[in-house]
Amino acid sequence: MTKAKGAAMRRIQAGNVLSAFGLGFTVPYLYVYVAQVRELGASTAGAVLAVFAMAALVALPFTGRIIDRRGPLPVLVAAAVLASAGAAGMGLSGSIPAVVLSAAVLGAGTAVMQPALATMIVWCSETATRTRAFATQFFLQNLGLGVGGLIGGHIVDESRPSSFTLLFGIEAVMFLVLAGIALTVRLPHSPALPGPRPSDTEAGAKGGLRVLLGHRAMVQLLVLGFVVFFACYGQFESGLAAYGTEAAGIEPATLGTALAANTAVIVLAQFLVLKFVEHRRRSRVIASVGLIWAVAWLAAGYAGLGHGSQVMATAAFISTYALFGLGEAMLSPTVAPLVADLAPESMVGQYNSAFALVKQLALAVGPAVGGPMGAALHGPYIVTFVLFSLSITVLALRLGKRLSPVQDRPSLAAKTRVVAVHKPEGAVAPAH
Repeated sequence: MTKAKGAAMRRIQAGNVLSAFGLGFTVPYLYVYVAQVRELGASTAGAVLAVFAMAALVALPFTGRIIDRRGPLPVLVAAAVLASAGAAGMGLSGSIPAVVLSAAVLGAGTAVMQPALATMIVWCSETATRTRAFATQFFLQNLGLGVGGLIGGHIVDESRPSSFTLLFGIEAVMFLVLAGIALTVRLPHSPALPGPRPSDTEAGAKGGLRVLLGHRAMVQLLVLGFVVFFACYGQFESGLAAYGTEAAGIEPATLGTALAANTAVIVLAQFLVLKFVEHRRRSRVIASVGLIWAVAWLAAGYAGLGHGSQVMATAAFISTYALFGLGEAMLSPTVAPLVADLAPESMVGQYNSAFALVKQLALAVGPAVGGPMGAALHGPYIVTFVLFSLSITVLALRLGKRLSPVQDRPSLAAKTRVVAVHKPEGAVAPAH
């Protein structure tokens, strides 16, 4: 990586951790703030959370094309300013229309940031360094969210609405800081990656959506991504939490401990895991995550359906979240950079936005399906998600057959000088 790219990357990552820090201040307390502090009721709080997610689903389909036409920098700055306005509005809102509108603005702004930041990281990295760049981003995001949530928990006071106004004010400032840092970044372009992906000529001739949907490896990755987010992130605060309290008798406070264990594993293991995965095939790393998560769901099954002591059930339940964290640490340096390595240079933003959209869909569907099952259908719930985890392994191994050697193992890029050439969509790289 050149000095210019390195300097740009450091600024991007600094802005990334600060924005995550701001989000950590408020996201854990959004429901309590709307329902209890502003006394707008549980139904309004649920509507606010739904609007927060729906705003992302509305904004993301348009985001990628704008990124590819205007560049990720102006999109990131605009999204950060929008999110800042939403956060400030949320802290000052006292009525249902105001809080719903603020949630929509905040949700849209934070959603658009994801593909913009991802595209900036792609532009400031090379094939051989992209794995580490995305792992660092994931590490800093979790660190920022964790520290923000910890500090925010010591500031909030349900009897003082002003304490929540302070939290949202800090979040708004963090987004503006992100915008300010982004404006100092000078973005280079990343060189093309060798391998069977659509060419820029095809992208211009066919139109972005047609190119993406015709790219079989990317479509398979989108399906895989949906299953990954549905089976893990979509269950953390819904189905798995309901299952833990109803079936395993877990105290609500223990849920916080389990989430802390998840974050701790990510923060402590990320770079140890990175050394293990960065010289291995991405498809096989993702496949191994499916196996690890299957074990995690079996541990959850023991916690709720076994006949051990409450202490053993609690330990098994916390270990479920810890194993999820290990899998997340393995996915962060594999999935996100693979999206970038599959995209044509002129469509990196659209590919990143499509993947972010799939993630949001999974996070919306996951709680709707998992919540009722986790609360009432304990055995079927565990069996269902053990099978979903195993399907991750199957889908990852199938995806690996469509990837070129460098796409599947990016460390090979440092050992070859192959010029990028287009191969037909149906071409399959020889096994190595």
